[in-house]
Amino acid sequence: MPAEGIGGEDDDVVWRAAQAEGRFLVTQDLDFSDARKYTPGTHHGLLLVRLPQPGRLALQERIVSLFRTEPVETWCRCLVTATIRKVRVRRPA
Repeated sequence: MPAEGIGGEDDDVVWRAAQAEGRFLVTQDLDFSDARKYTPGTHHGLLLVRLPQPGRLALQERIVSLFRTEPVETWCRCLVTATIRKVRVRRPA
């Protein structure tokens, strides 16, 4: 969120801020794809959006589509990867 002043910060700074606020993090940063580091159940939730043409408009369109068509309310504490065609949800063990 721009008001927080963490745009462009290191991944660890962004991650700690999201967790401290109890937020579900939405990102396109592939550094967050490591399920060993971001193990489901150990955080508030993470959505990694992987698009062939990343950008703000494409990201916004995909997120809106996900919220219209997927059971996003069940994604708490999950690691979710969404491409243009599919959604993979890794749930806590």
